[in-house]
Amino acid sequence: MFYNLLNFPYDNNVPNRIQYLDLILSDYQPDLFMVCELNNLSGAQAILQVLQSRVSEDFESAVFTYNTSDDNTGNQNDLQNLMFYNSSKFILESQHEVPTLYRDFNHYKLKLNSTNQSTNPVYLNVIVCHLKASSGANNQALRLEMVQDLTTYLNGFPANSNVMLAGDLNVYSHLEPAISELLHTENNIVFADPADRMGNWHNNTEYLDMFTQSTRNQTGLGGASGGFDDRFDFILTSTNMLSEQDIYYVDNSYKAYGNNGNLDCYNQEIKDDFCEGVDFSSEIRDALYYFSDHLPVTLQLVTNQTILNIPRYQMDNFQIIGSNIVENLLEVKINKSTFSSNKLYIYNTLGQVVKVIPLDHSNRLSIDVSHLSNGLYYIHMSNTNVQPLKFIK
Repeated sequence: MFYNLLNFPYDNNVPNRIQYLDLILSDYQPDLFMVCELNNLSGAQAILQVLQSRVSEDFESAVFTYNTSDDNTGNQNDLQNLMFYNSSKFILESQHEVPTLYRDFNHYKLKLNSTNQSTNPVYLNVIVCHLKASSGANNQALRLEMVQDLTTYLNGFPANSNVMLAGDLNVYSHLEPAISELLHTENNIVFADPADRMGNWHNNTEYLDMFTQSTRNQTGLGGASGGFDDRFDFILTSTNMLSEQDIYYVDNSYKAYGNNGNLDCYNQEIKDDFCEGVDFSSEIRDALYYFSDHLPVTLQLVTNQTILNIPRYQMDNFQIIGSNIVENLLEVKINKSTFSSNKLYIYNTLGQVVKVIPLDHSNRLSIDVSHLSNGLYYIHMSNTNVQPLKFIK
């Protein structure tokens, strides 16, 4: 699932918006949740807590990073991208920011958590983006320039890479230069629309089943009003993912989540009776209406690999309390009767020990990590076969 979160959590025109996201995620149960218009780390922590409580306790987050592309103009951009993932199915191998003139592309390299991952690793490259908004030739040119920076970055990928691009592309037609650049057949990585619904969709009811914006006519709720009339949000895949291989797209699984394909919904609000249908209930459409001016887009992937099921026995014995995204204090619970070790170790992604924590008689620790740089870390107990736990500073 990809979702434009509408300036979350800063936009408070609708009180307690997280309750509506809770309902949406509980209903769809994604394994990958990719977002844009996320404002800050506390918003990321709130979303992760919902995913861990409503979808799977195995959910983790990539490292939250602020947009770097606007640093030369004052770094005033509060709209960040991020990816959350089910760690029982995916392993986060790396992440990178691809700067442009306006906003970063965020690249997350995942490895499938399969039984033969050491001999036949399957990688999925997820790229999350938010292109320049608004109509007109100048904005089209800015979107193209952003996408050209991505094309240059993708030239360094193996040509057979599995790549998924999720984002609010803000394009009004398949003829726009930015989308044409992504689909260009001479690129090293050629993207395709899994829904196979390219066209001139702006205010065109032939493409209503793909519309994702706007969920609202009413003003005062934040974001855009104007009703249901545009396809701005996409998940594109590299063309190789449209045919059977190690991981690939499930035919006909692409959806504008919340869109019942009802022609009477054109220029209406998604919660209206005009937008009713068999796929999405009024409760779900109400939640979508109050949370954002966009609809999420979803698709399904399938693999021919066997997912490795690792029992989470360590959760009873060695557990991070609350979110694994922390700012200053890391809370850890330990069943000390299980272990003979008397120390915990925190490692960075290079395998270097950055902190040693002596264990006392308590089974609950508050560990000060305020001095650590932002990034991904592992906490491990020596002399045990318990897997290290990950946390993000």
